[in-house]
Amino acid sequence: MFELLKKVLAPIGPSGLEAPVAAVIREEIEKYVDTVEVDALGNLIATKLGKAENPRKVMLSAHMDHIGYIVIGAEKEGFLRVTNVGGIGMNASLTRHVVFPNGVHGVVVAEPVSGQPQLKNLFIDIGAKDKEEALKMVSLGDVAVYANDCFRLGEHRVAAPAMDDRCACALLVKLLQTVGETQDTIIAVFSVQEEVGCRGAKVASFAKEPDVGIALDVTGWGDTPGVHYPEIKLGEGIAVKVMDRGSISNPELREALMAAGEKAGVKTQREVLPYGGTDASAMQTSRGGIPVCTVSIPCRYVHSACEVIDMRDMDAGLKLLQTYFN
Repeated sequence: MFELLKKVLAPIGPSGLEAPVAAVIREEIEKYVDTVEVDALGNLIATKLGKAENPRKVMLSAHMDHIGYIVIGAEKEGFLRVTNVGGIGMNASLTRHVVFPNGVHGVVVAEPVSGQPQLKNLFIDIGAKDKEEALKMVSLGDVAVYANDCFRLGEHRVAAPAMDDRCACALLVKLLQTVGETQDTIIAVFSVQEEVGCRGAKVASFAKEPDVGIALDVTGWGDTPGVHYPEIKLGEGIAVKVMDRGSISNPELREALMAAGEKAGVKTQREVLPYGGTDASAMQTSRGGIPVCTVSIPCRYVHSACEVIDMRDMDAGLKLLQTYFN
């Protein structure tokens, strides 16, 4: 799965500009599903029809977008002023290597201030000599993301920007490639604009009217110095969410997923996240409401240039989902 993960991590796809990611994913899944479509917002939606007489419709949603810095102006000296697209943290921003979709590279810097810098203090140095040159290199409204740098940490762990949520996209791709015939109809949504409000999952769930919704996303970690909650550890298995700030998982669905993990013989962690949210929040309140849960890949340093996962947790997630559908 590592080679597939690298392929899905590679494209630049900030919120609202996910088409390059969708193109890579579409190539990987087309021959394994019955239909593939792109909706008005840019969601890539693949449907694999169930074999039951009246199959349930189970929507799985993994988001393609990642956080970024949008250009809002340029100083006369050529430095770009930016603001956030999604959840940008100051500590993770400073002197980071970023890249624009047109290939222009830059460094995120904060001007000297008294106290903690804020977003308004950030600028990107792209090597321009003045404002005119800067705005020839990029345009107002262009979005930079952390430059791709996928590398292994030890035997099982991998670091990269955009792991949130491309690792879950890779997991969903692999599921479609390997699950075979199922009784349920699988509606696989590779969603857009999750980082700015779960917008893609909202419209996809409204349009497709699933009976059940399962978000696939990363979750926080509690296994590094000074960080103990949530009680989630890398390498200790896939996580099944109880709740986060955006949704409370349906108890029956949650326990069915936990049981699938047990049946598959994989490590499974119960997740209670005191912050954050996933596409489950949008699916849960669609139309008259649907039962939802989130299957989470433990991830250290979320929303940074080096988000870290453990490939054993990815494998556990794949086996859990395969078992759930078979």
